[in-house]
Amino acid sequence: MALKETIDADIKKAMLAKNKVRLTTLRSIKSQILLAETAEGQHGAALTPDAEIKLLTKQAKQRREAAETYNKQFRSDLEEVELNELAIIEEYLPQQLSEADIVERIVAIIQRVGATGPSDLGKVMGAAAREMAGQADGRVISQVVSNLLNNTNL
Repeated sequence: MALKETIDADIKKAMLAKNKVRLTTLRSIKSQILLAETAEGQHGAALTPDAEIKLLTKQAKQRREAAETYNKQFRSDLEEVELNELAIIEEYLPQQLSEADIVERIVAIIQRVGATGPSDLGKVMGAAAREMAGQADGRVISQVVSNLLNNTNL
């Protein structure tokens, strides 16, 4: 079942359960899906699974960053709302990779593309971002790639 149909069904469940936080979050996701489907050049076509994951990842990243900002401003009430919404969004994302899995995959990518040092960061990041899209945060991938390429004893 496509993400849009799943979200529609879950919106109905949230309405029946009178779960306002879940309902608001799901409506936000649905709104983003509709905006993406009606964007110029899309012609109302359904989103591809990759586009759906990219959209959800962006939503999750926005919630994560907002929660961090609220935490720094000592606004735990608003931070809690963002974290609750983040948890709901993450239900629709693929299982996140552990840091050990990320390191293992990046080492394989480094060997495959023949990277030898920090100057090959772009090659490795491009391949890693494509392969782990939706499964790992871009900042974590970037940090691991930088650490591995700076320690050139691969």
